[in-house]
Amino acid sequence: MTAKDQKVAFITGAASGIGRATAELFAERGWWIGAADLNTEGLETLRDALGKDRCRPWHLDVTDKAAYDAVIAELSEETGGRLDLLHNNAGIGAAGYFEEIPIEQSLKIIDINLVGVINGIYAALPLLKATPNSLCFTTSSSAATYGAPSLAVYAATKFAVKGLTEALAVELSRCDVRVADVLPGLIDTPILTDSALYVKGEEQTTEGRTIGAGAPTEGPFRLIQPSSVAEAVWRCSEGDPRMHWYVPEEIEDIDKAKAVSPETMRDARIAMLKKSTDTPPE
Repeated sequence: MTAKDQKVAFITGAASGIGRATAELFAERGWWIGAADLNTEGLETLRDALGKDRCRPWHLDVTDKAAYDAVIAELSEETGGRLDLLHNNAGIGAAGYFEEIPIEQSLKIIDINLVGVINGIYAALPLLKATPNSLCFTTSSSAATYGAPSLAVYAATKFAVKGLTEALAVELSRCDVRVADVLPGLIDTPILTDSALYVKGEEQTTEGRTIGAGAPTEGPFRLIQPSSVAEAVWRCSEGDPRMHWYVPEEIEDIDKAKAVSPETMRDARIAMLKKSTDTPPE
């Protein structure tokens, strides 16, 4: 079978983590995968794992609109103009107090996490419109339930993605394009270890996770495998009408509590911050 004979998913950030898990799950269930990333080695191992008749990789910087347009044009040739799922998943992070993260790093986060998503939707929308009951899906974050301290700009991009999802879910209904996102908690992916940690403007040399270093073993911020997020994407693609997917589901409780009283949530977070920065008694 060729790409023109199968359902088609195009996934950014597909070389590892959530993107890779989603590609593997959808390919296992009969879909053809367009996989995009800057990590060419990861893309090659993904194609080898899925099979060349099931997956085509593209080296892509999602912030480069012209490059994105060119990739989608090639995808269209491969699939006969079909695109059942666009999964905007590429993203980066950086940890530290807002003023201690260099502005160049913050702008890079905005470019990849938000501008990259917008680039993707603009580029892929003609194919989505041409494919009945297609799905435009984006990876947001639990940081979009309440702005996460030490991840301020990252959280801002994920709030923006959430708002974009809600607006386009209404707008694109007129084109038979469904729109949804996922708000994962701490997912065991490279972003937890690869994100830079800044203290007083200097990037720190660390081992292990720079985000979620003290992840609990239970509760909404326990460490979860990316396959759980992939399953949410699958269920959405199969027609579940939910717009915001929470992984794990307890993350939704944070969203609801914040909606009732953002000030209560703020004060609780301030107390947690103060406790974490207090000098222990001698």
